[in-house]
Amino acid sequence: MNLNQNARKLFDQVAADAETLRVQLRTLANGTRVIDAGVESPGSLTAGKYFAEICLGGLGQVHFTQVRLAELSLPGVQIVVDWPVLGCMASQYAGWKIEASAGSPHPYFAMGSGPARLLARVEVLFSQINYREKSPTAVLAPESLSLPGVEVAELIAEKCQVRPQDLCLIATSTGSLVGSVQIAARIVETGMHKMLELGFDLNKILSGFGTCPVAPVIKDTLRAIGRTNDCILYGGEAFYTVCCEDSEIIGILDRIPASSSKDYGTPFYELFQRYQNFYQVDPFLFSPARITLNNISSGKVFQAGQFNEKLLIASLSN
Repeated sequence: MNLNQNARKLFDQVAADAETLRVQLRTLANGTRVIDAGVESPGSLTAGKYFAEICLGGLGQVHFTQVRLAELSLPGVQIVVDWPVLGCMASQYAGWKIEASAGSPHPYFAMGSGPARLLARVEVLFSQINYREKSPTAVLAPESLSLPGVEVAELIAEKCQVRPQDLCLIATSTGSLVGSVQIAARIVETGMHKMLELGFDLNKILSGFGTCPVAPVIKDTLRAIGRTNDCILYGGEAFYTVCCEDSEIIGILDRIPASSSKDYGTPFYELFQRYQNFYQVDPFLFSPARITLNNISSGKVFQAGQFNEKLLIASLSN
């Protein structure tokens, strides 16, 4: 399978239906195609679904559902991924920090998701992923407050070893409809990353399923970061099918959910104000509210964590 070619097909679908999806396609001077899916364009729920599936390299499906939180009812996403290490960690995880024009009045910074990460391999994470890909095309999904220009496209193309005209970028911002959808669709990935940090062999995860509320859109970037994270931490749920020894699960089970973190119980926006730095927040906070693991080796089911509807509703109301 070729994740970049999978994602390219999805990218082309979005490009062909740009007007209906309320996104905008533009071509840079070097031939790189850029889809604005929530930076300057309004985007749509369906564009968010495509964005998330592009991030997954075509190895996951995203569907919409309804999530009820006491008196509040919200749209939500369900995600199914049967190649979780490749789809979630090698592709969807937003691990590529992209910086350009550091000395200019308008420097560019983005967190990059998508299968182009497999080609660039600039992250330490790839030392733990035993899969390599060669592709004549590269697809990346940067999350940023601004759209990538020629300089950024050249940097990404060089790292991916493709021609700029063979690079496809689909960009969004956190404070957008697409941003809210695609972050909610990371519910399976966030749990997997936590399990990785706890020493679990991710190759023993056979499939993943998750449900997460889609945060109501707010243009204030920091509040948007707060809302989208809180939907995962306090309202998201992930289910994993694994094949391992029960002892491997029991040893980390209670540490996987967000509730195991010392920073649990405070809205993420307030945590950001407290620390004044995203990276000072306890990294073990970033995980679903509740997780379930079905070990097919023993047939047993393990569950940990809980929802916190009261805190989530308060977060989404501010």
